[in-house]
Amino acid sequence: MIHTHGLGGSTDLPIPFLYAMVGASWALTISFAVLALAWKEPKFAGEPAPREAPPRRRWLAIVGLLLTGWAMVALFAGPSDSGNGGVGALYIFVWVGLVPLALVAGHIWRGLSPWRSLTGRWPGLWAYPERLGYWPAVAGLFAFVWLELASPDPGSIAAVRAWVACYVAMMLLGGVAFGQRWFDRADPFDVYSAIIAKLSPFVRDGRWVLHNPLRSLPSIPVEPGLVAVLATLLGSTAYDSFSASSFWQSRTLATWQHTVTLLAFCVVVAALFVLAGRATGGVSGRERRALPGRLAHSLVPIVVGYVFAHYLTYLMEKGQTAFFALLDPLGRGWAPLGDPATAYVLSEHTSMLAALKVTFVVVGHVLAVIAAHDRALALLPKEHRLSGQLAMLVLMVAYTFTGLFLLFSV
Repeated sequence: MIHTHGLGGSTDLPIPFLYAMVGASWALTISFAVLALAWKEPKFAGEPAPREAPPRRRWLAIVGLLLTGWAMVALFAGPSDSGNGGVGALYIFVWVGLVPLALVAGHIWRGLSPWRSLTGRWPGLWAYPERLGYWPAVAGLFAFVWLELASPDPGSIAAVRAWVACYVAMMLLGGVAFGQRWFDRADPFDVYSAIIAKLSPFVRDGRWVLHNPLRSLPSIPVEPGLVAVLATLLGSTAYDSFSASSFWQSRTLATWQHTVTLLAFCVVVAALFVLAGRATGGVSGRERRALPGRLAHSLVPIVVGYVFAHYLTYLMEKGQTAFFALLDPLGRGWAPLGDPATAYVLSEHTSMLAALKVTFVVVGHVLAVIAAHDRALALLPKEHRLSGQLAMLVLMVAYTFTGLFLLFSV
């Protein structure tokens, strides 16, 4: 990809066909084994409701303000070319780095968020309209992935500066209008972090404790727009792989065509999930409509697995370049750590990288199937517990096969 991410994009070779087939076979076999042989009563649905999150730590807020200020200086006062460290901070450390950070440290974004710090304990002028749910975050997420994947020039410093300026203005105005609740439901990065943090095995409800993440995963608040959030994350990553294929790269397309295709990926992911979630009997119409939202948490492991499979090299190798650029925010030639040199620790070991990619996708798929199976046992009547899961299981297998195919054909 030449322009994807604005920093040159991923340059990984496609995974070998054999690796893709082995991964697909494992995913298919384990999926049906879980459905046919796994436990028959829910194990993870009876967890107590999440406790109130601990108060934000002042030192985290200070760190968040300092890091944000440094990145803003780099973005708005740094060079107007590919050496701008602020662009790397946004595309690599915020967007991609947010996932491993949330898995290791939980929803630490809440403590680091400069917008929460600047608005403080302000309660807001109005109560946040709960009917909006996560939809403002959906709009923000799609706006970001559009900038990254479908805009005319994702690497344009002017475009990134304009996007960040609009994002900052929306966050501060929303915080003044609706208080802290605005960030819980409208900040795209805050929402992304909070959802991924539910899969962290180290942090639960803001407290460090080693636990089974499949027990905390179902506690993601089910509100309007939740399926759309996850579909945007998964659909945009799939589109990123697809847009890197020789089939797509060989075509000269207008911005609106890229935009429509990106939107179609996200909509198809959401529509298929909603249809699969509702494809069961023995429940009322109201319960059937609620099922996709109640099963949406099962998409999180697939999102995480595919993000690691697709962006790990990008984070570890392009991230080095972005880090060194941030050490020289004004582009004055500063090199406090000496001459920067990128270590291609993954790209030079293609077999290991291919194995890692397949492993990430398959492990994410298996965790998703387990999460969906356990939740279905709690939601479906006993006579429909097997048949009611078939459509969702087939869909998850399809998601995994598609992900492996895109990694194979890129």
